[in-house]
Amino acid sequence: METLKDIILGAGYLVILITLIPFIRHDFWIFRVFEYPRIQKLILNVFLFVSFAALFGLVTIHDKVFTTLLLGNIGYLTFQIWPFTRLGNKQLLKLKTHTPDKQIGLFIGNVYQYNRKATDYLKCINSKDPDLVMLVETDKWWEESMHSLKETYPHHLLVPLENTYGMLLYSKFELVDPKVKYLVEDGIPSVHACIKLPSGDLIRFHGLHPTPPVPTENPRSTERDKEILMVGKSAKNSKLPVIVAGDLNDVAWSYTTELFSRTSGLLDPRRGRGFFNTFHAKYLFMRFPLDHVFCSNDFTLIHIERMPNCGSDHFPMYIKLQYSPKAAAIQEEPHADQADLETAQEKINKPT
Repeated sequence: METLKDIILGAGYLVILITLIPFIRHDFWIFRVFEYPRIQKLILNVFLFVSFAALFGLVTIHDKVFTTLLLGNIGYLTFQIWPFTRLGNKQLLKLKTHTPDKQIGLFIGNVYQYNRKATDYLKCINSKDPDLVMLVETDKWWEESMHSLKETYPHHLLVPLENTYGMLLYSKFELVDPKVKYLVEDGIPSVHACIKLPSGDLIRFHGLHPTPPVPTENPRSTERDKEILMVGKSAKNSKLPVIVAGDLNDVAWSYTTELFSRTSGLLDPRRGRGFFNTFHAKYLFMRFPLDHVFCSNDFTLIHIERMPNCGSDHFPMYIKLQYSPKAAAIQEEPHADQADLETAQEKINKPT
C-alpha cells in the first residue's frame, strides 16, 4: 500500500505542476503545450483525490496538505473550463428571426495531408451543403480530389502545398478582393476575403492555420501567437462584420486565444454550448478544441456541430450564422484592457 500511496502522491504533484507550468509566459513549447489538456488534468485530479481519500484517509499533515492542493487544483481547472460547458454563459446568442439572405454556413476541416478518404470528406461536406468550405493540410492531391466542389462553389481561393500547410477555400458567394498572405512565416499561408452575402452585405473572412508549438513543428509559440494576434488586431479595426476560422493549433481556453478574443472583440460560439473537441479524432482521452470559428457580435447562431471523422486526425466542424446587426446591441463584446493591448502588441512585434 505504501508503494501505491507514493505513486498517487507522485502523480498528484505532477498534475499540479503541469497545471502551474502555463503560468510561465514563455514561448518555448514546454510552457505552452500543457495549456491543452485541462479536461484531462481535471479528470486525473478528481480520480487521484478520490482514490487517495478513499484508500488512505487524511491521517497525517502531509495527507491533508496534499488533498487540499488537489482540491484547489480541481477548483481552478473547473473554473477554467466552466465557460465551455453547457452551464456556462453563452457569448453568441441563438437566432430568433430567420433572414435567409443574411445567413452563411461554414464547413472547416483539417483533412490530414496523407489521408486518402477524399470521398468521405465530399460526402460529409455535401450532407450539410455549406456556403463556404475551408480545408487545410491540402496538397495537390487534395486539390484534384476536391475538383467536383467547383461545380457548386464557383468562387475559390486555392493554395495547395506539400508542407502540410496548404489551404483550399470554396464559396457559393462572391469573394471580393481575395488574397493569400504569408503573415509571419514563408510557406505558412492564410486566406483573406470579403464574402458578399445574397443580401448584398459584405463579411470580412480570415482563414488561418499557424504552426503549433511542438518540437516536431516549431519549438516556440511565437509565430503562432503573432499570426493569431495580427488577425485579431485587423478584426478589431474592421468596419465590416468579421469571421475568423481555421485550425489555430491552440485550445479555446489558452492564454493566447483568450487574449485574441479580448483584443479582437470576437465571440466564441462554443461558450456555453460544449467543448467541440476536434483533435485528436482517433484518441478519445487526448482530445482538444483546436479548430475554431470566431465572429463579431453582429452575428447570431443558427447551428454548430462537430462532424463525423473522415479519416483525418481532426474532426471537421460545421457552423451556420446569420448576420444580425441588431444583435450587437445585446451581445457583449469582449474587451481588452491596456495591459492586454500592450501584451498583444509586444507579441506582434516580437522577432521570429
